Amino acid sequence: MLRIDIETCIGCGVCEEVCTFGAIEVVDSVAVVNEKCTLCGSCVDSCEAGALSIEAKEKELQTDIAEWSGIMVYAEFRHGKVAPVSYELLGIGRRLADQQKVPLTAVLLGSSMDGAARELVSYGADTVFQVDDSALEFFTDEIYGNILEDIVRVQKPEVVLAGATAIGRSFIPLVATALATGLTADCTQLAIREEDGVLLQTRPAFGGNIMATIECPFTRPQMATVRPRVMKALMPDSDRKGEIIDFKPDPARLQSRVKVLQSVLEEQDQVNITEGDIIVAGGRGLDNEKGFELIKQLAGTVGGAVGASRAAVDSEWIAYPHQVGQTGKTVNPKLYIACGISGAIQHVVGMQSSETIVAINKDPDAPIFDVATYGIVGDLYEVVPKLIDKIKEKRG
Repeated sequence: MLRIDIETCIGCGVCEEVCTFGAIEVVDSVAVVNEKCTLCGSCVDSCEAGALSIEAKEKELQTDIAEWSGIMVYAEFRHGKVAPVSYELLGIGRRLADQQKVPLTAVLLGSSMDGAARELVSYGADTVFQVDDSALEFFTDEIYGNILEDIVRVQKPEVVLAGATAIGRSFIPLVATALATGLTADCTQLAIREEDGVLLQTRPAFGGNIMATIECPFTRPQMATVRPRVMKALMPDSDRKGEIIDFKPDPARLQSRVKVLQSVLEEQDQVNITEGDIIVAGGRGLDNEKGFELIKQLAGTVGGAVGASRAAVDSEWIAYPHQVGQTGKTVNPKLYIACGISGAIQHVVGMQSSETIVAINKDPDAPIFDVATYGIVGDLYEVVPKLIDKIKEKRG
């Protein structure tokens, strides 16, 4: 907490000027802090009188761990539909719930979500807590975080999962902080340790060079965000039974200091390579941005999306939404065609779970051939046009 020594404070107002959150003001020549304080420390650093300090609160041991039970999934709802990663989370959530012999709960937040809750049940949820309110039409960290926090406190799940999407990465850390628990981001593998029920959360570390397994044994819930396309969704069962509960949040929790004036879906936001069954990706071996015209031609021929390595994106040959890999998107298509991509580990971790991988590279020792199902050694500018012609010929 932020402590103010009123005997030392000289009421100069510098702290009020440097606070970007509007959390501190001078009243009657003394600094006063309000609930907006984030403990960023800017005011402390700027106080020449030394009247401000941050006092760290000693963390209390959680004594009710045994009371937390069940698996909870935050089901992301955006652009009028449930995000595909939500079904993937229900798939892994169902497996963990069955192992622990506990229920699987989904949380659905949004506006005008007709039928979405029923769909979550068909994909494995036992119970769906939904909040369908006009205040949730546009996403804001504060409101979504408030509601998810309140539902978690009521339900007390031992595990909470969310997608490592732009939305999940934005507000799930806020919820974890409010609950004073741990959070592992960008997980690619999850498992429950049988002897003590601890969630083993595996994610790439050190630039993807190693895989780290993280535990959170002393607090509940155990929270993790999971990369899209690394888990398998179950086949939907329209006859599956489940309970749908309309959760009524406190009206005060629907208030936000942020007002969304307009939400615009830009063209680059519509590039969603994570949902494609076929991806044709280009890398440094294209030599220049014109090479992507050939990649796009092949992608169009096979009905696929266009992907890229980080090297191609850093060279500004194609936009970031197409990037596959550790610092891009994780994909899991039925067919991945890598053209001129050497196969650095940072790229491989983002596409190695593809069902079939075809690599085209003129270097026979390129690491990409180690993960490829089929490899073609040759100049891509000779191979790809012939491949396009062959596909067109087969299709008549």
